[in-house]
Amino acid sequence: MKIRKKILYLFLFYIAALSSQNPPENCACCGSDYQSFDFWIGDWEVYNTEGGKIGENLVEALEGHCIINENWTGSTGGSGKSYNYYDPTDETWNQLWISSTGKILKLKGKAEANKMVLKSQLTSGKKGNYFNQITWTKNSDGSVTQLWELLDTEGKLISETFEGIYKKKNAQ
Repeated sequence: MKIRKKILYLFLFYIAALSSQNPPENCACCGSDYQSFDFWIGDWEVYNTEGGKIGENLVEALEGHCIINENWTGSTGGSGKSYNYYDPTDETWNQLWISSTGKILKLKGKAEANKMVLKSQLTSGKKGNYFNQITWTKNSDGSVTQLWELLDTEGKLISETFEGIYKKKNAQ
């Protein structure tokens, strides 16, 4: 009986050693399309355009890089999370944002060179009918600028809702 246990332990050890050295061949979310928003991954301090700190944001890859998870905490106490994912069926990036106040925003769009542009469906509110459009731009210094705009039904700018400059915490 002791020999069988030793053989079993050796076999399990061998399998564990092999699996830790060889990454899975079928990595579901390893393609370049899934990595086009990786420039946003990091532990960030976020500043307004005047240089005042407005919050912190931890953005990390989850579930084998199939999800990019955002964890926002504003300097004035607001917070929220988003789940971002690439959908290969329509070749779009999607975001579901939920704030601590219960606000929900759903966005869809595509990656461009050093950018991610996501847009909501047509929304009705106090400002009439509009689209939310958020653009993340990778800057040459490694920072990221996030610009949230409201657009009318013809795509013309109504207003800018938010502009934040993300700077990595360890780069300061």
